[in-house]
Amino acid sequence: MTSPAAQMGAGGGIRSGNLPRTALTALAPAVWGTTYVVTTELLPPGHPLFAGLLRALPAGLVALAITRTLPRGRWWGKAAVLGVLNIGLFLPLLFISAERLPGGVAATLGAGQPLVVAVLAVAVLHERLSGWRLCWGAVGAAGVGLVVIGPDAALDATGIVAGLVGAATMALGVTLTKRWGRPAGVGPTAFAGWQLTAGGLFLVPVTFLVEGTPPAIDPTAALGYLWLGLVGGLITYVLWFRGITTLPVSSVAVLALLSPLVAAVLGAVLLGQTLGPVQLVGFALSLAAIVAGQLPAPTRSRNSAPTPAPQTAPR
Repeated sequence: MTSPAAQMGAGGGIRSGNLPRTALTALAPAVWGTTYVVTTELLPPGHPLFAGLLRALPAGLVALAITRTLPRGRWWGKAAVLGVLNIGLFLPLLFISAERLPGGVAATLGAGQPLVVAVLAVAVLHERLSGWRLCWGAVGAAGVGLVVIGPDAALDATGIVAGLVGAATMALGVTLTKRWGRPAGVGPTAFAGWQLTAGGLFLVPVTFLVEGTPPAIDPTAALGYLWLGLVGGLITYVLWFRGITTLPVSSVAVLALLSPLVAAVLGAVLLGQTLGPVQLVGFALSLAAIVAGQLPAPTRSRNSAPTPAPQTAPR
């Protein structure tokens, strides 16, 4: 596996040679932006845990069947922890937020994830607190807010709590994924399969205890679940975990801002929602934050250091 340090330029930025990998990683949050419209328009209401279960467990089992690779030693426990954080807890919280809040409001809460990652990187990865990352994370979150929160946005306490806790949960999962890396000889598909399966198994008893009998699945719902499981689950998580383990964690985290932006675009195109001048300004701010997050943080030039005073020759 390529060392993460080898993927970075000075100051933690991504070298231009890794732009294709960054672009592939960015596909994951872009696809996740479809979750909001799929949830509200295709899936039966009132079953967010079941939606998370079908998104995770089938995709994980398919990945395990393809790779035929299981964790070894301590990785059984690590895979379980990562699976619960990244999948088992995050997905139901995401669906609860998407069901109880307008897609834009739910997405804005998730946009705080880069800020949480920037702070966790200090505690977990022992990185310096980066004012550059915090500043652009705040700009990105503010931009998303301008894009998706309108004057008539309905606020539901349960949905807000679910959105905030979900963002914090995934931020911790992303940071721990970066800290632990990926075992030598294990590809991204197997690595994603471990976590999807662990998260899905965690959701099985919780789903049936909380929601009871699964809903009836008509052709429309089947299409929605298929999209969320195959594309939004298996394919995107392979790309996402591959990106986390090979790119700077703060740079990957800010890519999550693409999710609410895609949600807003789909809302405008498919649901007739409007994007005015304020929303366009928000788009510009969010895109600027995403680009800035891929650049190295500015450092003081050596030439800017004060020149030492000349020493006086002894008399």
